[in-house]
Amino acid sequence: MSAARSSLPPWLRAAPALLRIGLLEAFAYRAEFIVWMLSTTMPFIMLALMSAVTREGTIAGFDQPAFTAYYMATLLVRHLTGSWVVWQMVMEIRQGTLALKLVRPLHPLWFYFLEAVSTTFFRSLISVPLIALAFVLLGAGGSLVTDPALLGCAALGIAGAWILNFTLSAAIGTLGLYIESSVAVWDLWIGCFMIFSGYLLPIELFPPWLASAARSMPFPYLQSLPVEIMTGRHDLAHALPLLLRQAGWAAGSIALLLLLWRRGVRRFAAYGG
Repeated sequence: MSAARSSLPPWLRAAPALLRIGLLEAFAYRAEFIVWMLSTTMPFIMLALMSAVTREGTIAGFDQPAFTAYYMATLLVRHLTGSWVVWQMVMEIRQGTLALKLVRPLHPLWFYFLEAVSTTFFRSLISVPLIALAFVLLGAGGSLVTDPALLGCAALGIAGAWILNFTLSAAIGTLGLYIESSVAVWDLWIGCFMIFSGYLLPIELFPPWLASAARSMPFPYLQSLPVEIMTGRHDLAHALPLLLRQAGWAAGSIALLLLLWRRGVRRFAAYGG
């Protein structure tokens, strides 16, 4: 076993230890997680609003149970895929502590990636049981798909959304190597995410031209795609091409992150960061 382990590349051998460290750090700051979870209440607010609107009928095929399932699934996906590595990267760039990561034998992005994985795992331990309980109490479980193929597609959609959220958050964090106002870019990004990802309103409620524009951008693949699959808005024939498109966005975001990082680190080193 040890021989097989020693044959692995260093970045892979270090992964279990880094994951444990990230999990311990997440546990140490568990109070912050509780505050963050309580602050992500917008799906509940939108659910209350849309439930009031649909008391006398349906909107674009959504009745009250459908809205309940949609917003509970939205909350679940957001907890499982959200990433805020941008804040840590910007802080380390401004304070110069990024230099400590650069002199280590492992790529700094690998540290950020594993810490994000640990954070997501810890967050899911708290959020998933609570959201599952909410599904039961609100009677939304019956609106979820049960087909194993679609459940598998939903899982792939969540994984793809996690990769997109992490890489794009890290890419915007990397902009801190170029500009002082990278946090302002993040604020703009989050604003667009809220509008175009299906987080506040299902994209099916948009005017056709706006829905078409939204689906041509990466935002729905960060959030609404797995939600729509989970709640039966797509059958298998429609889900698979959308997952392929999500994979294309993920590949592009990884390429963008690596390009920005490679050039940005040269600037950081040149200025004595």
